[in-house]
Amino acid sequence: MGEHVILLHGIWMRGFTLTALARRMRGGGFDSVEILDYASVAGSVDAAVERLARRIEAKAGAVHLVGHSLGGMLALETVARARVKNCGRIVCLGSPLLGSAAARGLARVPPARWAMGHSAGVLVNGFERWDADTDVGVIAGRAPFGLGRLLGALDGPNDGTVSVAETRLPGITDHCVVDATHSGLVFSAEVARLTTAFLHHGRFPTIQAGA
Repeated sequence: MGEHVILLHGIWMRGFTLTALARRMRGGGFDSVEILDYASVAGSVDAAVERLARRIEAKAGAVHLVGHSLGGMLALETVARARVKNCGRIVCLGSPLLGSAAARGLARVPPARWAMGHSAGVLVNGFERWDADTDVGVIAGRAPFGLGRLLGALDGPNDGTVSVAETRLPGITDHCVVDATHSGLVFSAEVARLTTAFLHHGRFPTIQAGA
């Protein structure tokens, strides 16, 4: 039956941005890697959750999820709400799991809130903690160049859009920090290596963990 990986892009992005990550994950031992494109602004979170749950349940064998930013939050929402039986492990890349200060800044300006569409709620509010049985690893970036700095909303180490602190959701399995910007996380060979390791073993390599 084997193992499968589904990759999920972030807000304002499309699936093709994950092509390099998908290629590296295939090189890391996963033959079945799928990129799921979804409507991150015009579509509802409920619709995206239902679609992802159907894709997971259609696979024979364990299905791992890797989501960048909003994509990681969608992965957690799906497992928590849909209770899919065959979900393996989850890796979130730069996902503001505790809620995004940058998103809250945008939400105060009506045209900018409109630009976040139906995803605004989950980005602004985030989660309180992770209580499901599924292992979750989080990779955060600390190269501070991006939208969040323009809004003046980020404290401490950050990837320019999301602060490291915003990614530290209580209850997750493991966490590490790399030198990458928010968008750069999906193009990083190091991130691909760490992601592959977590999906295989349920932990990041010790030398990288908890940075």
